[in-house]
Amino acid sequence: MLQAVQKNHGWVPDAGVEMAAKLLGLSPLQVDEVATFYDKIYRSPVGRKVIHVCDSICCWSRGAETVYGHLQQVLGIVPGETTNDGFFTLLPTCCLGACDKAPAMRIGDRLYGELTVERVNTILADERQEAEV
Repeated sequence: MLQAVQKNHGWVPDAGVEMAAKLLGLSPLQVDEVATFYDKIYRSPVGRKVIHVCDSICCWSRGAETVYGHLQQVLGIVPGETTNDGFFTLLPTCCLGACDKAPAMRIGDRLYGELTVERVNTILADERQEAEV
């Protein structure tokens, strides 16, 4: 249900939590606890594309720190922020389950692995270009 609210609004506002609680017979607090537990449910507005960078030990040991730093520099934001044009939001995430492809990140439903600074630049350009079509 929270995913449906998020798909409709881009995030889960308080009104969405209250509606879900009423429909499920739960308290808004119970629904909010579920919503805030999962890092793929957004309780505040996010950009058109959300970049989840894996911060697990496996990815970190294979260069995720460099990738993460590069993303922050190129996008001009720190984790938890959205670019000025509202396009990208950058968020850390605990393990994407792609340890064999570390370092990894996810944008929308796409998983990108074996990241390098150069590959990240290409991915960001492709994601922007795809959105313009």
